[in-house]
Amino acid sequence: MENNPLSPHIQIYKWHISSLVSITTRITGIINIIVISLLCFWVSLLLLGEQNYNFIYNFFNSFIGKFFVIGVTWSFSFQVLSEIRHLIMDLGYGFDLKTTKITGSIVIIGSFVLTILIYLFGRSLV
Repeated sequence: MENNPLSPHIQIYKWHISSLVSITTRITGIINIIVISLLCFWVSLLLLGEQNYNFIYNFFNSFIGKFFVIGVTWSFSFQVLSEIRHLIMDLGYGFDLKTTKITGSIVIIGSFVLTILIYLFGRSLV
């Protein structure tokens, strides 16, 4: 009896942009749930006093905190653009291979552009 895999194996599977966008959407969804929970925890620290709130506020003013905020901004941007893509696909459009490659690229590149725009907008407000 041969020991051939029954389905495409990772060694012979060719990555497509749609699979990359799909996997990244799932990962950013998990990250966003965790971030929303941490944000609720941070806001609830207002009830415990200013000292606890200032600890987290100082974290966000550090280099690591700013990197974290930019990463979370990218995560939310990617998730929003990916969900818009899926909404369009739910309406029955964009299933051919060329369109999925284009929309996948738009989601990836657009998430970085949107993150940069949000960062620049935030810098002008502060």
